[in-house]
Amino acid sequence: MSKTIHLSGTKKGVISVTKIDEPYGAGSASVASVGISLAGNANEPEWKVHIPFDNLDEVIEALKSLK
Repeated sequence: MSKTIHLSGTKKGVISVTKIDEPYGAGSASVASVGISLAGNANEPEWKVHIPFDNLDEVIEALKSLK
């Protein structure tokens, strides 16, 4: 599963959200990968963060609290 979102305040920028299985080799836990591309290339973001699924609910709640 993956989703691409327009990056507000840019002409071509995107935010990409993707599930990556075994990102650090065989047996490593799945992560949610959040990338930012000002050039609009969701497959090669300039910045990205990997969030372990075990932390996902807490990160979502922290993001919601910013609103």
